[in-house]
Amino acid sequence: MTDDLTQSEADALLKREKYRVDSTQIPLPDLGRKLSVELLSSDKRERFNLDINRSFVSLSKLNLQTRARVTVVLARLDIDGAPHRNPDDVELPCPHLHLFREGYGDKWAIPAPPEHFTNLTDRWQTLHEFMKFCSVVEPPVFDRGLFT
Repeated sequence: MTDDLTQSEADALLKREKYRVDSTQIPLPDLGRKLSVELLSSDKRERFNLDINRSFVSLSKLNLQTRARVTVVLARLDIDGAPHRNPDDVELPCPHLHLFREGYGDKWAIPAPPEHFTNLTDRWQTLHEFMKFCSVVEPPVFDRGLFT
């Protein structure tokens, strides 16, 4: 359960270096499709998932997410989706970044920090910036295909 993780544990997991499992080329998802790619810590004790979700209805909508311990969302970047309402009733438009917060899981979001995400219209660049933000030091080998 996400509530079982402390903030310092979640912060450490987000900062922990993540590596691809192998060098198999992975096709990025087409519109309306999802992809989950496993990542490992350097000592192979922690498993992570990088999730990529593309909308079919809104062609520009994209969700990038990093999970730990199967279900714990450490970070999720939402682009061109619906606004998000935080538990304090403040509403944020897209793009926004969800970060784990102890006791709340991924229910809190902040505006997408421009110092980390420099060109959200370039999905390929944003994917790489998100992986860097989540400490993916050896990313999966992606077949870009028509991913834009």
